[in-house]
Amino acid sequence: MDRLRIIGGRRLQGAVAVSGAKNAALPQIAAALISPHPVELTNLPAVSDVDNMLGVAQLYGARIERDAHATTIDAGALVPREVAYDTVRRMRATVLFLAPLLARFGAARVSLPGGCAIGARPVDLHLKALTALGAEVAVENGVIVASAAGELPGGRVVLGSPSVGATQTAMMAATAAAGESEIVNAAREPEVADLAACLVAMGARIEGAGTHRILVQGRTEWRPAKHHGIPDRIEAGTYAVAAAITGGQLELTNARMEHLAAVIQVLETMGASVWPSNRGLVVTGDGALRTADITTEPYPGFPTDLQAQFMALACCAPGTSLIRETIFENRFMHVPELMRLGADITLQGTTAAVRGGTPLKGAQVMATDLRASVSLVLAALAAEGETVINRVYHLDRGYEQLDRKLAQCGAEIERLRG
Repeated sequence: MDRLRIIGGRRLQGAVAVSGAKNAALPQIAAALISPHPVELTNLPAVSDVDNMLGVAQLYGARIERDAHATTIDAGALVPREVAYDTVRRMRATVLFLAPLLARFGAARVSLPGGCAIGARPVDLHLKALTALGAEVAVENGVIVASAAGELPGGRVVLGSPSVGATQTAMMAATAAAGESEIVNAAREPEVADLAACLVAMGARIEGAGTHRILVQGRTEWRPAKHHGIPDRIEAGTYAVAAAITGGQLELTNARMEHLAAVIQVLETMGASVWPSNRGLVVTGDGALRTADITTEPYPGFPTDLQAQFMALACCAPGTSLIRETIFENRFMHVPELMRLGADITLQGTTAAVRGGTPLKGAQVMATDLRASVSLVLAALAAEGETVINRVYHLDRGYEQLDRKLAQCGAEIERLRG
């Protein structure tokens, strides 16, 4: 099992190319199965979650052609089979195949998915959304079974919380419904708007994506399509923290400032400087770090997927920062590992009190999930001496060549194989 060896204390300097957004790519791969026509996706990141999602699409009968520039998914010969749990257990996003299969064939069977161990993350909102659109949905022996008598009639989906996945499920299913569908309290994340743009390129008629109310006209006439995915705002935020925590300066090419407003606000509160460039944005962290209080919220609030990274940054800021996690109930698993590096953190329910300013020191640590693992990388970049991070396969799920990108900017980082 691969490990990362990092010698801390190196100031990062240079440019980092932000890859395509993993969380935008996964639903687009699923959406490609709705149409019998080829869908060409560009800017897919080279990460294992994307590889696994494409692998599941192939098991359903889709033909995949992939090169360095584009991935074409041809679902013309799709088969509505059930994919074994052992295949889907590695990632939660496989539940996104449910709506496309239901839309395409009027019935679908998808095993309950796996994914990062950061809480229950129930799929009930996905199922309620499909029910509101007219589907009959049940869970039988760990398998989600959905069906529609003829075509879905469509309807009004009112989400109890603005779930990204449930919004995407409702949007995909509604494209094949008989009439107009409305999604209320929809998630506003850029990844939702990007899925809508992909579906529109495929022939769908969608209005309001990126707002709390989305309208979808059914009975889509599908057509061949090309779509270029958005850059990964979570990867951009991660490298922004890398610049701040090492007192360095990084240009994040391809990054979009409009997707990072809440993140930039916290970065500047903590002492970093951020400004736009011709290719993206620049983050400088050569000033004194300051504390900040952070509460994770649905977009456009501060993203839960950057909570762990900013906790690492708070460990280096003299004083006490309070970090409150409101999205996932078990997303503080990185705390014991940060404490192995010398961090002073106290947990009370959903709030972490981070008393920073004491130098971190290298140690052996263990990655527990995707975002937790990268928080350990960031802390190691600032720590004194050597840190070895075990189980870095979590990193490979969502970060494209992270160790290479950091090394090119001056980090002393090495991947230890086996």
